[in-house]
Amino acid sequence: MKSARTATVEVLGALRRAVYPPACIACGALTESEFALCGPCWRDAGFLMGALVCDSCGIPLPGQDAGPVHCDDCLRRPRPWSRGRAALPYRATGRQLALALKHGDRTDLAKPMGRWLAAAASPLLQDDQVLVPVPLHWSRLLRRRYNQAQLLAREAGRLLGRPVVPDALVRCRATRSLGHGGREARAAALSGVIVPHPRQGRRLQGRAVLLIDDVMTSGATLSACAGAAREAGAADVRVLVLARALFEP
Repeated sequence: MKSARTATVEVLGALRRAVYPPACIACGALTESEFALCGPCWRDAGFLMGALVCDSCGIPLPGQDAGPVHCDDCLRRPRPWSRGRAALPYRATGRQLALALKHGDRTDLAKPMGRWLAAAASPLLQDDQVLVPVPLHWSRLLRRRYNQAQLLAREAGRLLGRPVVPDALVRCRATRSLGHGGREARAAALSGVIVPHPRQGRRLQGRAVLLIDDVMTSGATLSACAGAAREAGAADVRVLVLARALFEP
């Protein structure tokens, strides 16, 4: 038998849904449940779970090979982490939602996005693993008021039952936006920028680390974070991002 409190919560929830019916988080069309995508937006999202992807960077690949495969780019230039995955490609719905979270104050999107990340994380999970979000410089955090990677890590960690260490890594110097630079320029801009926190970084010693970010383009930021995590003594580093850019500049 339901308690009075449970019954009250259900009634209030039904009233709220009657006044504010669930809507697609991308286009606003009506949906059956909250924090969901409508059919067209779901199809446009092109979720990568179950697709053939590069085992290092998560970019989708043609074919149906079930074994671990790597894209040509990762074969030429191996990544400084062991494995990587993305929930969806950075285009259409994925790009729209990633930008809304990052620049549109849509912090409510962290809830469904964290669920997508948790689903994509399946091949990356290890025992004694901690989730570490890519850090923001304090000046950018002050302007934006939140770190989108930290919001994603918190929700994914809750669903995966993994601890989150939000301040294990520090961005010790502000850098310009990396959105319009080539691979080498991005790597140079991030040289020595991300380092282990003097105290919290010790929590990575001997642990498996899963780095969390919203978007991977060239992978320069995640490479800098992986190097810092290794410097802190991480036993293994893997990466998980919400969206993977399909074409690198």
